[in-house]
Amino acid sequence: MAYTFKQTFLPASKYSIKAPHTMVPQFITVHNTANDATAAKEIEYMINNNNQVSYHVAVDDKEVIQAIPFNRSAWHCGDGGGDKDPNALKKGNRTSIGVEICYSKSGGVRYGVAEENAVQYISKLLKQLGWGIERVKKHQDWNGKYCPHRILSEDRWNSFLNRIKKAMEPNESEQQIVEDDDTMKFTSTTAKAAVRDYIQQAVDKKVIDKSWLEKFDNGTMTSGDFEGLKIIVAQRTY
Repeated sequence: MAYTFKQTFLPASKYSIKAPHTMVPQFITVHNTANDATAAKEIEYMINNNNQVSYHVAVDDKEVIQAIPFNRSAWHCGDGGGDKDPNALKKGNRTSIGVEICYSKSGGVRYGVAEENAVQYISKLLKQLGWGIERVKKHQDWNGKYCPHRILSEDRWNSFLNRIKKAMEPNESEQQIVEDDDTMKFTSTTAKAAVRDYIQQAVDKKVIDKSWLEKFDNGTMTSGDFEGLKIIVAQRTY
């Protein structure tokens, strides 16, 4: 997925408010922002206010921005975990990396792309940490809040997890696509055949219309087109 990863870190001077404890992360907790701000605006607002509300990462349709190191806690699960909490180390605030998905208030295409970026980012993070899908939690799991609200209201939590699991699988055909601003090129005929078969199956299942296959066959599909196609197929299949 073509997103830009950035780090805009919370100043250490604000750790006492936003990230007061050291942390050995054990989970990833997924949130919806419930507004339509960009990731950059979400991070800017979180850093600049003095509320005990914080999270590690914000994701929109273009960027994934990390604001708090993963070895620091954050206030994003609403389940306590302060200095006087005897069960602090069992709480989401003290054990999980908070990931906010932007644009969830209005939804639409921008949200769809943001959600897919979150799928790809979380799958990458799981692989980096050597974790399985069981480490991915929703905000609701910690304190009962109806969050991530859009995913829950559309009854897509299990499909969201399935998309992450799918993204974690090695995909030889995708690895052999040569990026090109004009049209897709392949390092082998096997890779090209695998991608065509992927598109054909989606057409046969009526997930997409045949114009996508025609675009591929006449050589006008770009790598950007294919990334967009995968988003559409994932959101209509799972």
